[in-house]
Amino acid sequence: MRTAMLLDLGRRPYREVWDLQHSLHEAVRNGGCDETWIFVEHDPVVTLGRNAKQNNVLLSEEMLRARGVDLVSIERGGDVTYHGPGQLVVYPIRRLERFREVVPLVRTLEGAVIDAVGKFGVTAERWSEHAGVWVGSNQICAIGLAVQKMTSLHGIALNVSTELSYDTLINPCGLTDRGITSLSRETGRAVSVADAKPVLRAALSEAFGITFEDAPARPITKAS
Repeated sequence: MRTAMLLDLGRRPYREVWDLQHSLHEAVRNGGCDETWIFVEHDPVVTLGRNAKQNNVLLSEEMLRARGVDLVSIERGGDVTYHGPGQLVVYPIRRLERFREVVPLVRTLEGAVIDAVGKFGVTAERWSEHAGVWVGSNQICAIGLAVQKMTSLHGIALNVSTELSYDTLINPCGLTDRGITSLSRETGRAVSVADAKPVLRAALSEAFGITFEDAPARPITKAS
């Protein structure tokens, strides 16, 4: 197995971690840093991907901010996504040898999530029309990546104990005919992000053939 660094940031504001992703992305693509995966839980934020439609945000920016929800336009693919407490977000910052590895990267991430939620007794699956992981018609994990200069950033967001009323803020991933769910809802018990982390870590390790080494804590700095 090859080795990658895993940086567990706990709970952090989205914009700070976005800056960190850019710094790590530059270091990884230039060979100055090993492949690094970030685990994080965000303060409430709505992110707009490159293909986002503004009408999928159901409240104005002022109304979102009044509710303590940030709004950020970013470079990942996809439409509108919410991140917030109770959601385990994973950002793989890794070099790809060929662009055709992007789809297998997405599929492997999906497979790892399906395996991880299965450890909690939840049966999930892919949906061929849209990246992500689903329990029936409800999304339990959103996936949105960007690949720049053959190095990935952004990633996956697994609803663990997320407050699921966020579909009153947005149409998640731009979908109006599907719902959202979480590990806690599907298991009928309180599952914490701390419960989910080691399970998802193990599933990602197996799926990607990686041995994760814990990265030392580091301050967040803006990309140069």
